[in-house]
Amino acid sequence: MANGESIISFDKVSFEYGVNKHILDEVSFSLRRGSKTTIMGQNGAGKSTIFQLLTGALAPTSGQVNVGRGVSIAISRQVIPRDQLDLTIREFFATSFTEKVYDIDPRIDEVLEIVNLHAPHDRVVRSFSGGQQARLLLASALIQKSDVLLLDEPTNNLDKAGIAHLRQFLIDCNKTCIVISHDADFLNAFTQGVLYLDVYTRKIEQYVGNYFNVVEQITARIERENSKNARLAKEAIEKKEKANFFAMKGGRLRSLAKKMREDAEEMEEAQVDVRREDKTIRAFTIPAQSHLTGEIVHINSYSIRKGAKSVTKKANISMHKNRHLLLSGPNGIGKTTLLESLATHSASSGQAGLKATIAPGTTIGYYRQDFSTLNFDDTVYDSLQSVARGLDEQDIRSLAAGFLITGDAIRTKIGNLSEGQKGLVAFARLVLQRPGLLILDEPTNHINFRHLPVIAKALNDYQGAMILVSHVPEFVHQIRIDETLELEA
Repeated sequence: MANGESIISFDKVSFEYGVNKHILDEVSFSLRRGSKTTIMGQNGAGKSTIFQLLTGALAPTSGQVNVGRGVSIAISRQVIPRDQLDLTIREFFATSFTEKVYDIDPRIDEVLEIVNLHAPHDRVVRSFSGGQQARLLLASALIQKSDVLLLDEPTNNLDKAGIAHLRQFLIDCNKTCIVISHDADFLNAFTQGVLYLDVYTRKIEQYVGNYFNVVEQITARIERENSKNARLAKEAIEKKEKANFFAMKGGRLRSLAKKMREDAEEMEEAQVDVRREDKTIRAFTIPAQSHLTGEIVHINSYSIRKGAKSVTKKANISMHKNRHLLLSGPNGIGKTTLLESLATHSASSGQAGLKATIAPGTTIGYYRQDFSTLNFDDTVYDSLQSVARGLDEQDIRSLAAGFLITGDAIRTKIGNLSEGQKGLVAFARLVLQRPGLLILDEPTNHINFRHLPVIAKALNDYQGAMILVSHVPEFVHQIRIDETLELEA
């Protein structure tokens, strides 16, 4: 297949999960070999479902998914499956192949070099930071040397250097790449076209151009459609008013009135469904635990990772109500481990050098980047009710609706939600928990960019003690930060 020829196409593909959970409705598009394409759409719209249809993990309800003869596809998933976290690197990469690969070690070294990660092959996956695991996910796709790369939120957890490295890789890559991401600047660096999945119509709109150009095209299209509809609506009203006037006159004018009503109906039918913008979550507040006074947290020392060793660093950080602390540092330095140790108030998670005190009776709200604080077997309703402190079902449903969990979705198991929806449920739980200490580990991961200003304002206004890790400067700049702890070797 020559470069530029169609390599993938959807022909009137529809898909639904179970009964009455429609995701795609007769979707059609095609992609050419060597193209770099972004998939856009609201959380839960079905972006990751498209990837699963391409890999054959899911089959369409109707229609045809066409992949060129002999074309191989590899996917870099959003997160490492829980049942693979205790594998060694060598065992993890072996899962990328259906048959045993005997010369896998040199191939592992090759792809780890590409993603700028160096580690012994017997190291356990769980011991890597979130950003390092993101690099492992990309490497697990690259090691397959496929024709098509599917990248699902590849920048999640990556630090600035990691994102820059990945961006340059995609610019230089000659493979067909399809990317799901909410990072606009990252996408604009390499995108040549966009597939926009409309959560309302369940259709895909295909656009040509870089990311920012496509956003402009969509905005211009909406303005044209709104203008056309306004003109047609005005003309239809005028026709109806004249038709009513002539109908009152009787005689031959009745037939003219009938024709005018028919014209008015045609004008109403000619109005198009304007593509609605993604909904944004409602403004919300995370109430701080009341009756807390004085010092809430004091950190005397902590550990960082330096190569294969842990190094203890002294500190003197005192946090009271309405104090916000930012933890900063490169991937693998130990930020997530420090947060987990504070959240569990234990050094058993790996922070052997941690010496910290937390005021007795402090409620800790912990947002983990892997959502492991959520029980994936719970429904959304059960998860919220468990921290709802006596609220009735109507109150819980109202809160969930503010985070775009509506209708039957509230009875969906957490494990069946998209990663973005899991994040929104995690924020809804924080609202109900009323924490005195709020600990947030990469809270922008998987979240639709339209929601981020709302989330940033809620964190900015939070009146308790807050400790935040985020590699997204545009997000952090919207939040009041009182102190920054730089973790560096």
